[in-house]
Amino acid sequence: MSESETLKELPLKALHERAGAKFSPFAGWSMPVSYPPGVLKEHLHTREHAGLFDISHMQLIDLNGADAARLIARLCPLEAESQAAGASKYTFLLNENAGIIDDLIVTRLADERFMIVANAARASVDVAWIRERAKGMDVSIEPLQRVFLALQGPEAVSVMADAGIDAGHLSFMSGFEPRSGWFLTRSGYTGEDGFEIALPIEDAEEIAEKLAGDARVEWIGLAARDSLRLEAGLCLYGNDLDEETDPVSAGLIWAIPKGLRQGGPFTGAKRLAEIIAAGPDEKRVGLQAEGRQPVRAGATLTDPAGNAVGRVTSGGFGPSAGHPVAMGYVRADLARPDTQLFADVRGKQVAMRVAKLPFIVKRSQKG
Repeated sequence: MSESETLKELPLKALHERAGAKFSPFAGWSMPVSYPPGVLKEHLHTREHAGLFDISHMQLIDLNGADAARLIARLCPLEAESQAAGASKYTFLLNENAGIIDDLIVTRLADERFMIVANAARASVDVAWIRERAKGMDVSIEPLQRVFLALQGPEAVSVMADAGIDAGHLSFMSGFEPRSGWFLTRSGYTGEDGFEIALPIEDAEEIAEKLAGDARVEWIGLAARDSLRLEAGLCLYGNDLDEETDPVSAGLIWAIPKGLRQGGPFTGAKRLAEIIAAGPDEKRVGLQAEGRQPVRAGATLTDPAGNAVGRVTSGGFGPSAGHPVAMGYVRADLARPDTQLFADVRGKQVAMRVAKLPFIVKRSQKG
């Protein structure tokens, strides 16, 4: 059986085909990579109006039971017991070495109920990891089958309201269940204000067509999603994060409560505290190339003397920034903004400098 025959299909594939989507494999799924307007226009439309993304490849996991908060605290560097109902938190599953198994959004829906949003490529790994650590605990673990849509951009609030979906009251990084089987958060992966909404397949096509039919909305594919998140300095698992990378090196320690940085009940706590105390050997940084040539993931970074000092993990052109944008890891002492580096691009040395993240002004903290 060929790779294309084994790919999972989105429940709304026919709708995307009617919209003219071009498909590409991603994380085991056949995903829309672009639509007729093209990647540049899709990117800018999201920044200026509202973009609609089908993110149904991502996995929702429902945790329910008396020990749900205790399980979350065992899994993640997160103060789950005190997490407010409706609050969404960015966090991680860590291994014993404090390596990132996956980065997650965890929303508390009730005293004994949490919703996890996990990355598509890590879904089966995550579910197995969670089940193993839940043994002997009073909690059910249910991976959900849902259509998952993201509406992102400065006009997202008004589009949702006009579609009859009341979500404007939500603050950034909060969520609720507007009706049975639905799950809605004010969050996203673009640096813009917006929402992510999961709903049963039988409700999905009507809602998707209603949102996409709004004159302010365009369908947006994976390619523009990637350039949007890269401009916003947001990590892509498998590129910028993996099981060999810890949250300190990744510049994500802000997501770990101060009370858990010296230890806690979660897997990897001891090693994480050691890394914090000693300081990381390398750090994730923004990178800007001189000129117009994008530098892609995988390029080796060197200092002016030609010594290898890091690597590019994500890279491309930033349509809103107006120049090439990239992220990568460099030796910790070279992580200061404006440090001069070079990237090896097919044998050519491209001058780069360390740049502050994000590359654009994030508007996702509205609400």
